[in-house]
Formats: sequence, structure tokens, C-alpha cells
Amino acid sequence: MKKIFAILHNIRSCYNVGAIFRTCDAIAIEKIYLTGYTPTPKTNLEKIKKTALGAEKNVKWEYRKNVGKVIEELKKEKVKIVALETEKNALCYFKFRPKFPLAILVGNEKRGIDKRTLKKADFIVKIPMFGKKESLNVAIAFSIFAYYLRIKSLPGKKF
Repeated sequence: MKKIFAILHNIRSCYNVGAIFRTCDAIAIEKIYLTGYTPTPKTNLEKIKKTALGAEKNVKWEYRKNVGKVIEELKKEKVKIVALETEKNALCYFKFRPKFPLAILVGNEKRGIDKRTLKKADFIVKIPMFGKKESLNVAIAFSIFAYYLRIKSLPGKKF
């Protein structure tokens, strides 16, 4: 199976982290990097467990304070960094043609990914909005994009 990683940077909500763990388990993600002030199963297990429902035990994860260093290390391993963000010039996710291995980078629920970190991404993609709100919940957005990538990574599968 082609490798997909996740980078969760400065996520505030334990429940969002838990929900993302659950999605990562469902699509067989390689590893989650929790960076910045993102809560971890070590520091907030009870809250994360409420939405992860055991996925926190099945998915490899690592906490690293500095997101820049994580991105740098992954790039040295030829992993493409794909930021999921609401940037005006971002590519709609369903037009994105992934090259694996890659890492999905998501950021803070309110502020998104800071500009300095966003500049380190190889690609910036977005989920188009048709209503009044500018974005989806980070865990929901992550799930939509992660499933799209997993389906694209399956050889010979036509969905």
C-alpha cells in the first residue's frame, strides 16, 4: 500500500485529534506527526479516546514540537507535503493528482496553517465551499481528503 502520513499542527481540540486518529486507522495511514501544541494520547488520552475509539492504539504516532523539522525530514525521504487549507489559489482537492509517498498537513481550527509553514508545502489543496461558511471542521476536511488519497493510491481500483 502506498504511504500516506499525517501532520497535525497546532490543533486545539482533543476531539478533532481523536477523530483524525480514527480516520487514519480506517485508511491505514503510515504515521501521524503531532506538532506544536496539538494534544497527544500521552497528554490527553481520555479526551482523545472519546472520538478515537481505540484507534490511538493502532496508529503509529509521534509528537514533535517543531513542524518545520518534521517537514524537512519527510522531504529528505522524498515525501511530498500537501497542505489542506482554504487559500484562494489552492487547487481543488479532486483535481489534485497525488504522487506517493505524501503527507497531509492540517492546521489550527481557527487560524489554519501559518504562512511560514504553508510555504514549506509542495502543494496546497482545498475543499470547495458552496454555502456561507468558509471551511469545514478540520477532522471532517482531513477525512474527505484522506479517503480521496487512499482511493487514488489503490492500484487498478475504479470508484
